[in-house]
Amino acid sequence: MIFGKKETEKRPVSYEIAHPNEVIEWFGKLTLHHQAALMRLMSRNLIVTINDETAMGYDMNFEVVGAIIEAKNNLDQPSDS
Repeated sequence: MIFGKKETEKRPVSYEIAHPNEVIEWFGKLTLHHQAALMRLMSRNLIVTINDETAMGYDMNFEVVGAIIEAKNNLDQPSDS
């Protein structure tokens, strides 16, 4: 309607989270490959410090190795070129 009451836009149910535990439950249902992909996205906001050595998350490579996700610092790996 042009002059009538504007309907409010409702988000799809899939985007509504009632409790933070829902996120953990959803994450647990993903495959390791899906979890590694999400870790790649989250790592953009991550700094890892171990034994006074710091690595930025976007410098890390997350790969599925067997039944775990392995994170390696890309700067330590030799380049293919």
